[in-house]
Amino acid sequence: MPDATPIADDDETFLVTTPSVGCDGGGGALGHPLVYLAIGREGSVTCPYCSRHYVLAEGAPTAHGH
Repeated sequence: MPDATPIADDDETFLVTTPSVGCDGGGGALGHPLVYLAIGREGSVTCPYCSRHYVLAEGAPTAHGH
């Protein structure tokens, strides 16, 4: 997650600059399979495996649907 920055002291909430993020739970023995998550209109998404929360940075481009 090179484009994910931890928010404040919370190790489970990350500020991201893209509307799609890949989460592997941090890798290693405590990780999970890599899943890609899309951030919708609400501006954030939570990983269903590890509950990490990703928040789209203000001013970042949003995803375009078809």
